[in-house]
Amino acid sequence: MTPKTLLIVYHSMTGGARQMAEAAQAGAAEEGGVTVRLLHAAQAGPDDVLAADGYLFATPENLAAISGQLKDFFDRCYYPALDRINGRPYACLICAGSDGQNAVRQIERIATGWRLKPVAEPIIVCTHAQTPEAILAPKQIGAEALERCRALGQALATGLALGVF
Repeated sequence: MTPKTLLIVYHSMTGGARQMAEAAQAGAAEEGGVTVRLLHAAQAGPDDVLAADGYLFATPENLAAISGQLKDFFDRCYYPALDRINGRPYACLICAGSDGQNAVRQIERIATGWRLKPVAEPIIVCTHAQTPEAILAPKQIGAEALERCRALGQALATGLALGVF
């Protein structure tokens, strides 16, 4: 049997979303029957999307939206993957300064167009960064939040390996 592939696509300017994606990657790697690919949004393309069996999208919320680079990833991949990945599972990770809900809504709308199946509640980590200095400062995501990201990666990989998704 061919191993399943979990594609984790992320963008991060200050390290928060990257830490979350890496924690999810570590959790997913604990599942032996799944290939885990962690790609920066600038490097991920339509072939990566088509080759994956499930997805995890990680982004900061910038100005109440997903990051521009994650949006660019979706722009480049949306039509080449349309009607070719229906029903595949996905989840998302958001590193936000306040609530993160608009970034979640954007990803949900794109995933609905792709006809992906949400398999977990979004994980939103709020850094409470509200000043220009705090927003631009390197982020350090706490151990509890990283553990939630690790567990989500592990759950996605396990679901793929077992054929649950």
